[in-house]
Amino acid sequence: MEKGSVKNHIDLTQGKISRNLLKLAWPMILGNLLQNFFNLVDMIFVGRLGPDAIAAVSLSGILMMVVWTAISGLSIGTTAMVSRFFGAKDYRQTKIMANQTLFLGLITSVVLGILGIFWPEPPLVLLGASKEVIHLSVPYIRVVFGGTFTLIITFLICAIFRGIGDAVTPVKIWTIATVLNIILDPLLIFGLGPFPRLGVLGAAIATVFGQGIGLLIAIYALLKGMSYIRIEWRKFRLDFNMVWRIVKIAVPGSMNGFFRSVSSLILMRFVAVYGTIAIAAYGIGLRLLLMVMMPGWAIGSAAATLVGQNLGARKPERAEKSGWLATFLYGAFLTATGLLLFIFAKPVISIFNTEPEVVKTGATYLRIISVSFPFIALGIVPGMSLGGAGDTKSTMYVIGFSLLLFQISVAIYLPTLGNLGLSGIWLAICSSYILQGILMAIVFHFGAWRQKKI
Repeated sequence: MEKGSVKNHIDLTQGKISRNLLKLAWPMILGNLLQNFFNLVDMIFVGRLGPDAIAAVSLSGILMMVVWTAISGLSIGTTAMVSRFFGAKDYRQTKIMANQTLFLGLITSVVLGILGIFWPEPPLVLLGASKEVIHLSVPYIRVVFGGTFTLIITFLICAIFRGIGDAVTPVKIWTIATVLNIILDPLLIFGLGPFPRLGVLGAAIATVFGQGIGLLIAIYALLKGMSYIRIEWRKFRLDFNMVWRIVKIAVPGSMNGFFRSVSSLILMRFVAVYGTIAIAAYGIGLRLLLMVMMPGWAIGSAAATLVGQNLGARKPERAEKSGWLATFLYGAFLTATGLLLFIFAKPVISIFNTEPEVVKTGATYLRIISVSFPFIALGIVPGMSLGGAGDTKSTMYVIGFSLLLFQISVAIYLPTLGNLGLSGIWLAICSSYILQGILMAIVFHFGAWRQKKI
């Protein structure tokens, strides 16, 4: 295997598991924060243009859920396959797999780009956007979807890096992309200095440009072997067997994100029946929940890489131990966080909104949902560990059952029980997370993922 001058990878099949886990997890946590900050910057600057501009970017964000669903599945498949081959020290197959992943990413980007460029209006009409919002959204969507390859390919290259135990290079890439976006946003949105005032369109151009520079850096790192692996494009050969193996992991992985999105939209519809106060409280609660879940996704990604590499090295016991240790660490964090949110629910909600009814409703949501926090750790980390083993079907079944069938059914029934009302929906959400955690832990403990061929 060819080595570059920068060797950020970690051999996860040897050494102390806790040390490897922490070395891999902290850059991933930072990377998650950067990616979320990337999107937040657009909203901050666009917010100064007025409500129509905010609505345009928000609706475009909903459409981008399709892109993120595809990315999540491909990323899971990439990490599972790359980490497995790398752990087995089959470096030739690692390179081949990386090539096939990038080919799949390119095809996905072309398809999504065509849809976004030529048919941006129908989904906006379906979502009920006004003419003014559609007028602002269409150019934004065309640019963002037309340049979606900058996001997808960059994300997949970062998944390749993570698969070989390099979590540092992705952080460098996203740091540069985010800084560029922060610099370009005000220049292109408001037309500062010699730059034209492009409004919402300027935010789209800044985003794609920042991602594009990140992509160039990522490609350079692969070509020059700066992250312990070098891709040689002249030796690229399309391997349909490899492509199919990635797809078999990626499609169920994508469905997990799809199920989560659909269940969230349905629950929002249920909550909306109770009025604006309920929507505001639920929206604040969701933001807080996403904040406490971000470290879990990072730790889960680290666990997935650990599991993949150790299975490749034929060390299933070490792979399982890695998954449980990661679960314990995140579970301890969530238990402490849940206790704090339960005690200080009202002050926390009031940071976002001081309306008494919003604070009261939001505090009830936090106190109920915080009970499920230890089980959320069981749902996230073992589930992502299964993905690292290539077993995305089991997680798809668990998430589909707990979030769609169980959660939605209970959310319909509980509000009608006694005087529960809105609290019935909060209890449905809480109970679904508890069920998901229990089922995922059972599958991880008793499942056949240790012997899974990918």
